[in-house]
Amino acid sequence: MALLQWRRFNFFDKEVLRNAENSELFDKLKDINLSSSSCGRGQIVLGDVDGFIYFVDHSLKLTKFKAYEIRVIHLYQLKQHSILVSIGEDEEGINPLIKVWNLDQHDKADNPTCTRIARAIPGSKPSKVSCLTVHENLNCMAVGFDDGSVVLFRGDVLRERHSKQKVILEGQHRITGLNFKTHNKNQVLFVATEGEIICITLLPKDKEQKKLLDSHGCSLHCSDMSDFTQYNQFIIGRPDAIYFYQPEERGQCLAFESEKLQLHWYRGYMIIVGKDGQTVPRIGGQNREMNVLTIYDIQNKFVAYSAPFPHIFDILCEWGSLYILTKDRKLFHLQEKDTQAKLETLFKKNLYDLAVGLAQSQQYDQDGIVDIFRQYGDHLYSKGDYDGAITQYIKTIVKLEASYVIRKFLDTPRIHNLTAYLQALHKAQLATEDHTTLLLNCYTKLKDASKLDEFIMKEDREVDFEVETAIKVCRSAGYFQHATYLAERHNQHDSYLKIQLEDVRDYAGALDYIGKLDFGQAERNMKKYGKVLINEAPKQTTELLKKLCTDYRPCIKKVTVENTAERQGLSAICALSSKGFIPLIPHLVQKSNADEFIHIFVNNSDKLTEFLEHMIKVQPRSSSLVYNTLLELHLHDHVHEKDISAKVDKERKILDLLQNPDACFDLDQTMILCQLNNFKAGILFLYEKAKLYHQILCYHMEHNENPVHMMHIMETCKRFGSHDPNLWIQALSYFARKEDNCKQQILEVLSQIDKCNLLPPLLVVQTLAHNSMTTLSIVKDYIVRHLQSEQDEIDENEKLIHQYREDTEKMRSEIEQLKTSAKIFQNQKCSLCAQALDLPSVHFLCQHSFHHGCFEGYSETDAECPICLPRNRQMLETIRSQQQSKDLHEQFHQQLERAPDGFSVIADYFARGVFSKILCTTEPSTNNASQSRRHNALPKSKVPKSDPSYPTRLSPFESAPQGQSLKSGSDAIQYPAHLSPFDAVDKVQK
Repeated sequence: MALLQWRRFNFFDKEVLRNAENSELFDKLKDINLSSSSCGRGQIVLGDVDGFIYFVDHSLKLTKFKAYEIRVIHLYQLKQHSILVSIGEDEEGINPLIKVWNLDQHDKADNPTCTRIARAIPGSKPSKVSCLTVHENLNCMAVGFDDGSVVLFRGDVLRERHSKQKVILEGQHRITGLNFKTHNKNQVLFVATEGEIICITLLPKDKEQKKLLDSHGCSLHCSDMSDFTQYNQFIIGRPDAIYFYQPEERGQCLAFESEKLQLHWYRGYMIIVGKDGQTVPRIGGQNREMNVLTIYDIQNKFVAYSAPFPHIFDILCEWGSLYILTKDRKLFHLQEKDTQAKLETLFKKNLYDLAVGLAQSQQYDQDGIVDIFRQYGDHLYSKGDYDGAITQYIKTIVKLEASYVIRKFLDTPRIHNLTAYLQALHKAQLATEDHTTLLLNCYTKLKDASKLDEFIMKEDREVDFEVETAIKVCRSAGYFQHATYLAERHNQHDSYLKIQLEDVRDYAGALDYIGKLDFGQAERNMKKYGKVLINEAPKQTTELLKKLCTDYRPCIKKVTVENTAERQGLSAICALSSKGFIPLIPHLVQKSNADEFIHIFVNNSDKLTEFLEHMIKVQPRSSSLVYNTLLELHLHDHVHEKDISAKVDKERKILDLLQNPDACFDLDQTMILCQLNNFKAGILFLYEKAKLYHQILCYHMEHNENPVHMMHIMETCKRFGSHDPNLWIQALSYFARKEDNCKQQILEVLSQIDKCNLLPPLLVVQTLAHNSMTTLSIVKDYIVRHLQSEQDEIDENEKLIHQYREDTEKMRSEIEQLKTSAKIFQNQKCSLCAQALDLPSVHFLCQHSFHHGCFEGYSETDAECPICLPRNRQMLETIRSQQQSKDLHEQFHQQLERAPDGFSVIADYFARGVFSKILCTTEPSTNNASQSRRHNALPKSKVPKSDPSYPTRLSPFESAPQGQSLKSGSDAIQYPAHLSPFDAVDKVQK
């Protein structure tokens, strides 16, 4: 669209510049004959034909200094430095001088310091300067001339000795514009002439690269550099259009046919000064030429301001505003309106598109832009343009509450607009569960299956809605295919199975789906839905449970490889794996506990039996619940079986199950099951397995209706009597109560009781006395045998008593002899080496004598006989063990209960002293080994008889003061204190 067709607005306020002090017109420039102008660093710079440079600050204070003797031709104020570059003449003729002024440094006259003066001459032939530009880094300066030459100053602009100048362009057309730009780390100089546009890239080592961008040029003052909003392009204005240039090529073009006098760029605006066909009469009869100033917003494509001005000299951009300098030395101020005021203007005219673009270009905040979209949507909605309105509302999704829009489009005729908005809401991932529900309801209301497919069933589409909600809505609307697709794709296993089982009733499909799940999910879903599946698809469900409880492996879908390279790669991997080069990953066995699935077969016992039989076949060490349940099923079938042969087969099958060595039955529960179902063979087997022999016997006694039950009783006693002899006593009691003729059985039982000595004869007689059929002849032989055995035992005991008495008398006589007689040592040989004794020798009261060397080599202690020591220690150990065990009352009672002869146990404990208190006191002898050796070392004739330390007689049971001795003949014995009989023997031996 041409610039002339753009909408026009008045976004700038025009006023004549006035003094801030008295609000009078600013007329300080009325006597200045202007020749050039510039601006920057907070001031406006002006030059006149008399060589003066003027500065106007923000307070409109005017200062000046003499820069040239004749005139000022050009001025260039840098934006980032307080550096002013001027070109003027100090002499008549064409001899322009370049002067660089440092505005921060002043001389004594308070004028800026001139840091450099250079002549502006292209080669050897002088020419007028047409334009000037300086790079902001102060390393480059370019001067254009009327003869088409361009002189480049490289180096420090402030100092001449660090700078080099070079003619980089020689042409035929006057230079009309120069501008620097940094591009790809190189400095680029755009050159505009009246006949062409050239781009010169400044390369290192003082080299340049020229490129012709266009073969048409522009007039003086009709070029400038744009800012970042237009990518810092070089702009020129020609009568036919506006052209944009990049260093590589020409850019866009804006058609605009009119004569252009000046072109400037200000904050994203392009400012063009053109001719106005009208003239304004002046006082004195001479007409005044008028110019038209137009400000274009290139980005938003509208005219921001347009107004006529009397002959414009220059446009200055400073202090955040535009200043129009006319040739009659007046300054006009153009102040841009604020953004809100501009937007209000656009809102009044319902130009919301322009308002949005303007707000975005002005860096308006996001909330403000969203509010513009909302107002735009409201405007279109009020006009009935619902499609356009929903387009604008979609742009407000980030900030505007969705319910504001949804309420407007809930009516049925506008449901397609609501659908579009909800789709955008989901795409922005801002939709809630209610939004998803509403969108899917819109699809179902419109019956738009294609849209629903696009929303749900697109494979490569990113999910931007809540899956669970979508599944619920599709399910409630009857779109089961879409619901199952969503559930399967997003692993919503529970939802998928509910749809398959409750809505579609595809039980086989549900089982196939469960078979593809991983182990944990498959187990969880079978526990949840197994009961329904076993009722509707028992065979498939049972097979799946068999896999799940043995070695579960998910059913993987077959992968189709379309790519030839991928297919070859897979084939190579399979081949290497088969040859063993690539190790295959070991399979981890995963299996469920069969106990947890038994309850789902509640209505299908046949399949439960099949399942449990498979489990014990594959896993013989299955749990007790598996075996017990299978047994219960078999027993149930056995009870209700009518066919005799089939019943026998089932009985054999049950017995095989019970007799299985790997079976893990709960014995108590199994026994109860057999009893409840009156399964005799099982009951007897379990009693035997539990070693309940008494129960086996009782079972046969209770079931006495069978004529052969007595035979079973006897067989039981014979079979298990060795394990439990009391079975014979129980059998005797049973036969004693029977009024039948049981003579043969009683005789056999009595023989076993007599053989094992199970009952006293008195109890046997009392037991059989209750049976009227039992006569004395039956028990006669038993009683006679028992009395004879007891008589034999009495005779044997009397013999032992007589022998013990004789031994006791003999021991008493020996003790008496020890008490009354002295002990004479007359051994001639050593008891160890059997050699003749010689002095020194060692003698003991036990009649053992030793060489002193033999005694030292064999004895463990100096006070005990090495030959009698083991026997004495054994005796002492026996005494100590009797003392330790005499208080073990619990052990005594247990032995008494278990022993076949209780009297022998009591007699043994009598012998240990349980029922008598024995006081054992031992005191060490006062004699030491050295005395004994000393005595034995002396000849018998030299033993001093009056020395009380030498023994003469041993009487352990007589009293004597401890430490003193009694003498008798030639030997003396020292009496010990109180001794038990065993200690006395030990002391005597020592």
